[in-house]
Amino acid sequence: MIDTDLPTAPGVSALTRGLAACLASVTEVPVAELPLPPGNLSSAVGALRTWLAGRDSGLVPIADPTRFQWPGWWIAVVRTADTEVATVAFGTPPGIVLSPQDPALLGRATADLAIPAAYAVASLDPVLRSVAATPDLHGTVEALAIAPAAEAGMQVLEVARAAAGRGLEGDRYAARAGTFTPRGDTRPGYDLTLMAAEVLDELTAAGVAIDFATTRRNVLTRGIDVNALVGRTFRIGDVVCEGLRLCEPCVHLDRLSGPGLLRPLIHRGGLRADVLTDGEIRLGAPIHLV
Repeated sequence: MIDTDLPTAPGVSALTRGLAACLASVTEVPVAELPLPPGNLSSAVGALRTWLAGRDSGLVPIADPTRFQWPGWWIAVVRTADTEVATVAFGTPPGIVLSPQDPALLGRATADLAIPAAYAVASLDPVLRSVAATPDLHGTVEALAIAPAAEAGMQVLEVARAAAGRGLEGDRYAARAGTFTPRGDTRPGYDLTLMAAEVLDELTAAGVAIDFATTRRNVLTRGIDVNALVGRTFRIGDVVCEGLRLCEPCVHLDRLSGPGLLRPLIHRGGLRADVLTDGEIRLGAPIHLV
Protein backbone atom coordinates (compact mmCIF):
# COMPACT_ATOMS: atom_id res chain seq x y z
CA MET A 1 0.00 0.00 0.00
CA ILE A 2 1.29 3.46 -0.91
CA ASP A 3 0.14 6.98 -0.05
CA THR A 4 -1.70 8.58 -2.95
CA ASP A 5 -2.94 12.15 -3.14
CA LEU A 6 -6.40 12.98 -4.45
CA PRO A 7 -5.95 13.58 -8.21
CA THR A 8 -7.24 16.71 -9.92
CA ALA A 9 -9.53 16.36 -12.93
CA PRO A 10 -11.93 19.10 -14.10
CA GLY A 11 -15.50 17.87 -14.34
CA VAL A 12 -14.86 14.69 -12.33
CA SER A 13 -16.53 14.31 -8.93
CA ALA A 14 -14.52 14.19 -5.71
CA LEU A 15 -15.93 10.70 -5.03
CA THR A 16 -14.66 9.33 -8.35
CA ARG A 17 -11.25 10.88 -7.75
CA GLY A 18 -11.28 9.40 -4.24
CA LEU A 19 -12.08 5.94 -5.57
CA ALA A 20 -9.19 6.18 -8.02
CA ALA A 21 -6.81 7.32 -5.28
CA CYS A 22 -7.85 4.42 -3.04
CA LEU A 23 -7.48 1.83 -5.80
CA ALA A 24 -4.13 3.28 -6.88
CA SER A 25 -2.93 3.04 -3.29
CA VAL A 26 -3.77 -0.63 -2.76
CA THR A 27 -2.57 -1.73 -6.23
CA GLU A 28 0.52 0.50 -5.94
CA VAL A 29 -0.05 1.89 -9.42
CA PRO A 30 0.38 5.63 -10.15
CA VAL A 31 -3.05 7.24 -9.93
CA ALA A 32 -2.46 8.95 -13.30
CA GLU A 33 -2.81 5.51 -14.95
CA LEU A 34 -6.36 4.97 -13.65
CA PRO A 35 -9.49 6.12 -15.51
CA LEU A 36 -11.35 9.15 -14.15
CA PRO A 37 -14.73 9.15 -15.93
CA PRO A 38 -17.33 11.86 -15.38
CA GLY A 39 -20.66 10.79 -14.00
CA ASN A 40 -21.96 9.04 -10.90
CA LEU A 41 -20.62 6.24 -8.67
CA SER A 42 -21.87 3.53 -11.04
CA SER A 43 -19.91 5.02 -13.94
CA ALA A 44 -16.75 5.24 -11.85
CA VAL A 45 -17.03 1.66 -10.60
CA GLY A 46 -17.67 0.38 -14.13
CA ALA A 47 -14.59 2.14 -15.50
CA LEU A 48 -12.40 0.91 -12.64
CA ARG A 49 -13.68 -2.67 -13.07
CA THR A 50 -12.72 -2.59 -16.74
CA TRP A 51 -9.28 -1.23 -15.87
CA LEU A 52 -8.77 -3.96 -13.23
CA ALA A 53 -10.00 -6.73 -15.55
CA GLY A 54 -7.09 -6.00 -17.84
CA ARG A 55 -4.87 -6.76 -14.88
CA ASP A 56 -6.61 -10.02 -13.87
CA SER A 57 -8.45 -8.43 -10.94
CA GLY A 58 -11.88 -7.04 -10.15
CA LEU A 59 -14.16 -5.22 -7.73
CA VAL A 60 -16.65 -7.47 -5.93
CA PRO A 61 -19.65 -5.68 -4.36
CA ILE A 62 -20.10 -6.25 -0.62
CA ALA A 63 -23.71 -6.85 0.42
CA ASP A 64 -23.46 -5.84 4.10
CA PRO A 65 -20.40 -3.57 4.54
CA THR A 66 -20.90 -2.73 8.23
CA ARG A 67 -20.69 -6.43 9.11
CA PHE A 68 -18.06 -7.40 6.55
CA GLN A 69 -15.04 -9.25 7.99
CA TRP A 70 -12.09 -9.94 5.68
CA PRO A 71 -8.35 -9.49 6.35
CA GLY A 72 -7.64 -7.82 3.05
CA TRP A 73 -8.09 -4.55 1.19
CA TRP A 74 -11.57 -3.30 0.44
CA ILE A 75 -12.98 0.04 -0.60
CA ALA A 76 -15.78 1.58 1.44
CA VAL A 77 -17.87 4.54 0.32
CA VAL A 78 -18.62 6.33 3.59
CA ARG A 79 -21.52 8.75 3.99
CA THR A 80 -20.57 11.71 6.16
CA ALA A 81 -22.76 14.60 7.29
CA ASP A 82 -22.71 16.36 3.92
CA THR A 83 -21.16 14.08 1.30
CA GLU A 84 -19.84 10.62 0.37
CA VAL A 85 -16.15 9.81 0.42
CA ALA A 86 -14.03 6.87 -0.74
CA THR A 87 -11.88 5.07 1.84
CA VAL A 88 -9.77 1.92 2.17
CA ALA A 89 -10.59 -0.51 4.98
CA PHE A 90 -8.49 -3.38 6.30
CA GLY A 91 -8.48 -5.96 9.09
CA THR A 92 -10.87 -8.14 11.09
CA PRO A 93 -12.58 -6.25 12.61
CA PRO A 94 -11.84 -3.63 9.96
CA GLY A 95 -10.91 0.01 10.27
CA ILE A 96 -10.20 2.85 7.84
CA VAL A 97 -6.53 2.97 6.81
CA LEU A 98 -6.75 5.48 3.94
CA SER A 99 -9.16 8.37 3.35
CA PRO A 100 -7.91 10.84 0.73
CA GLN A 101 -11.06 12.98 0.84
CA ASP A 102 -11.48 13.08 4.63
CA PRO A 103 -8.39 12.15 6.73
CA ALA A 104 -10.49 12.50 9.92
CA LEU A 105 -11.92 9.04 9.18
CA LEU A 106 -8.53 7.31 9.64
CA GLY A 107 -8.69 4.66 12.33
CA ARG A 108 -12.48 4.63 12.53
CA ALA A 109 -14.15 1.22 12.78
CA THR A 110 -16.26 0.46 9.70
CA ALA A 111 -18.99 -0.94 11.96
CA ASP A 112 -19.52 2.58 13.30
CA LEU A 113 -19.87 4.25 9.89
CA ALA A 114 -22.63 4.65 7.33
CA ILE A 115 -21.43 2.74 4.25
CA PRO A 116 -23.89 2.75 1.33
CA ALA A 117 -21.53 0.88 -1.01
CA ALA A 118 -18.36 -1.17 -0.71
CA TYR A 119 -16.17 -3.36 -2.93
CA ALA A 120 -13.50 -5.97 -2.29
CA VAL A 121 -10.43 -5.80 -4.50
CA ALA A 122 -9.95 -9.41 -5.64
CA SER A 123 -7.97 -11.50 -8.10
CA LEU A 124 -9.82 -13.16 -10.98
CA ASP A 125 -7.43 -16.12 -10.83
CA PRO A 126 -8.33 -18.61 -8.04
CA VAL A 127 -5.30 -20.86 -8.59
CA LEU A 128 -3.29 -21.37 -5.39
CA ARG A 129 0.38 -21.36 -6.32
CA SER A 130 2.78 -23.72 -4.56
CA VAL A 131 4.93 -22.24 -1.82
CA ALA A 132 8.30 -21.23 -3.21
CA ALA A 133 11.41 -22.81 -1.76
CA THR A 134 12.93 -20.73 1.01
CA PRO A 135 16.49 -20.79 2.38
CA ASP A 136 16.91 -22.34 5.78
CA LEU A 137 15.33 -20.15 8.45
CA HIS A 138 16.77 -19.61 11.92
CA GLY A 139 15.99 -17.25 14.76
CA THR A 140 15.57 -16.97 18.51
CA VAL A 141 12.89 -16.09 21.05
CA GLU A 142 13.40 -12.57 22.37
CA ALA A 143 10.27 -12.23 24.53
CA LEU A 144 7.16 -14.15 25.62
CA ALA A 145 3.77 -12.86 26.74
CA ILE A 146 0.27 -14.03 27.57
CA ALA A 147 -3.00 -12.38 28.57
CA PRO A 148 -5.22 -14.34 30.96
CA ALA A 149 -8.47 -12.97 29.52
CA ALA A 150 -9.79 -11.11 26.49
CA GLU A 151 -8.62 -7.46 26.56
CA ALA A 152 -6.58 -8.08 29.74
CA GLY A 153 -3.07 -6.64 29.94
CA MET A 154 -0.24 -8.73 28.54
CA GLN A 155 2.04 -10.47 31.07
CA VAL A 156 5.69 -10.88 30.03
CA LEU A 157 7.22 -14.28 30.87
CA GLU A 158 10.66 -15.88 30.92
CA VAL A 159 9.31 -19.35 30.19
CA ALA A 160 5.98 -20.61 28.82
CA ARG A 161 4.42 -24.05 28.61
CA ALA A 162 2.68 -24.91 25.34
CA ALA A 163 -0.10 -27.47 24.96
CA ALA A 164 -0.78 -29.14 21.61
CA GLY A 165 -3.95 -27.88 19.97
CA ARG A 166 -4.43 -25.14 22.56
CA GLY A 167 -1.55 -22.68 22.94
CA LEU A 168 0.36 -21.24 25.88
CA GLU A 169 -0.86 -22.17 29.34
CA GLY A 170 -2.46 -19.18 31.01
CA ASP A 171 -3.23 -17.40 27.73
CA ARG A 172 -6.79 -16.44 26.79
CA TYR A 173 -6.68 -18.42 23.54
CA ALA A 174 -5.53 -21.60 25.27
CA ALA A 175 -8.54 -21.12 27.54
CA ARG A 176 -10.72 -20.50 24.45
CA ALA A 177 -11.67 -17.12 25.85
CA GLY A 178 -9.94 -14.71 23.46
CA THR A 179 -11.72 -11.90 21.67
CA PHE A 180 -11.56 -13.80 18.37
CA THR A 181 -11.72 -17.38 19.67
CA PRO A 182 -13.82 -19.31 17.11
CA ARG A 183 -16.96 -21.12 18.17
CA GLY A 184 -16.81 -24.91 18.15
CA ASP A 185 -13.83 -27.23 18.32
CA THR A 186 -12.15 -26.34 15.00
CA ARG A 187 -9.84 -23.35 15.51
CA PRO A 188 -6.81 -23.50 13.21
CA GLY A 189 -4.42 -20.60 13.62
CA TYR A 190 -5.53 -19.49 17.09
CA ASP A 191 -3.04 -21.37 19.28
CA LEU A 192 -0.05 -19.06 19.04
CA THR A 193 1.00 -15.71 17.56
CA LEU A 194 4.53 -14.61 16.65
CA MET A 195 5.93 -11.15 15.98
CA ALA A 196 9.32 -10.11 14.55
CA ALA A 197 11.38 -7.80 16.77
CA GLU A 198 12.85 -6.22 13.64
CA VAL A 199 9.42 -4.81 12.73
CA LEU A 200 9.11 -3.14 16.13
CA ASP A 201 12.62 -1.73 15.74
CA GLU A 202 11.71 -0.19 12.38
CA LEU A 203 8.46 1.30 13.64
CA THR A 204 10.10 2.72 16.75
CA ALA A 205 12.80 4.33 14.61
CA ALA A 206 10.04 5.84 12.46
CA GLY A 207 8.40 7.41 15.50
CA VAL A 208 5.56 4.92 16.01
CA ALA A 209 5.06 4.29 19.72
CA ILE A 210 4.93 0.50 19.99
CA ASP A 211 6.41 -2.25 22.13
CA PHE A 212 5.94 -6.01 22.27
CA ALA A 213 3.09 -5.97 24.80
CA THR A 214 1.21 -3.45 22.67
CA THR A 215 1.08 -5.92 19.75
CA ARG A 216 -0.68 -8.52 21.96
CA ARG A 217 1.32 -11.33 20.34
CA ASN A 218 2.73 -14.31 22.27
CA VAL A 219 6.27 -14.77 20.94
CA LEU A 220 8.70 -12.03 19.89
CA THR A 221 11.31 -13.39 17.47
CA ARG A 222 14.69 -12.16 16.35
CA GLY A 223 16.57 -13.10 13.19
CA ILE A 224 13.83 -14.99 11.34
CA ASP A 225 11.31 -13.91 8.69
CA VAL A 226 8.04 -14.94 10.34
CA ASN A 227 6.06 -14.26 7.14
CA ALA A 228 8.12 -16.98 5.43
CA LEU A 229 6.84 -19.51 8.01
CA VAL A 230 3.32 -19.54 6.53
CA GLY A 231 2.64 -23.09 5.33
CA ARG A 232 5.73 -24.48 7.06
CA THR A 233 6.39 -26.65 10.10
CA PHE A 234 8.93 -25.24 12.53
CA ARG A 235 10.19 -25.68 16.07
CA ILE A 236 10.36 -23.12 18.90
CA GLY A 237 12.43 -24.61 21.69
CA ASP A 238 10.77 -27.97 22.45
CA VAL A 239 7.54 -27.12 20.63
CA VAL A 240 6.67 -28.06 17.04
CA CYS A 241 4.35 -25.59 15.33
CA GLU A 242 2.75 -25.06 11.94
CA GLY A 243 2.51 -21.59 10.41
CA LEU A 244 -1.05 -21.03 9.17
CA ARG A 245 -1.40 -17.41 8.00
CA LEU A 246 -0.31 -13.86 8.67
CA CYS A 247 -1.63 -12.30 11.87
CA GLU A 248 -2.93 -9.10 10.30
CA PRO A 249 -3.76 -6.10 12.53
CA CYS A 250 -7.32 -4.96 13.12
CA VAL A 251 -9.19 -1.99 14.54
CA HIS A 252 -9.54 -3.90 17.86
CA LEU A 253 -5.80 -3.36 18.38
CA ASP A 254 -6.29 0.39 17.93
CA ARG A 255 -9.07 0.34 20.50
CA LEU A 256 -6.93 -1.36 23.13
CA SER A 257 -3.54 0.22 22.49
CA GLY A 258 -4.38 3.59 20.98
CA PRO A 259 -4.94 4.78 17.40
CA GLY A 260 -2.32 4.64 14.69
CA LEU A 261 -1.23 0.98 14.82
CA LEU A 262 -3.52 -0.54 12.20
CA ARG A 263 -1.87 0.71 9.03
CA PRO A 264 1.82 0.42 10.08
CA LEU A 265 1.33 -3.28 10.89
CA ILE A 266 -0.39 -4.33 7.66
CA HIS A 267 1.44 -7.45 6.38
CA ARG A 268 3.91 -6.97 9.26
CA GLY A 269 1.66 -7.95 12.14
CA GLY A 270 3.19 -11.37 12.66
CA LEU A 271 2.14 -15.00 12.22
CA ARG A 272 -0.69 -17.24 13.41
CA ALA A 273 0.41 -20.79 14.15
CA ASP A 274 -0.93 -24.08 15.46
CA VAL A 275 0.86 -25.86 18.29
CA LEU A 276 1.46 -29.50 17.28
CA THR A 277 3.31 -30.84 20.35
CA ASP A 278 3.48 -30.12 24.06
CA GLY A 279 6.65 -28.49 25.29
CA GLU A 280 8.43 -25.54 26.83
CA ILE A 281 9.49 -22.24 25.28
CA ARG A 282 12.15 -20.14 27.00
CA LEU A 283 13.76 -16.80 26.28
CA GLY A 284 16.62 -17.36 23.86
CA ALA A 285 15.15 -20.63 22.55
CA PRO A 286 16.06 -21.39 18.91
CA ILE A 287 13.50 -21.22 16.12
CA HIS A 288 14.08 -23.28 12.97
CA LEU A 289 12.31 -25.32 10.32
CA VAL A 290 11.60 -28.96 11.02
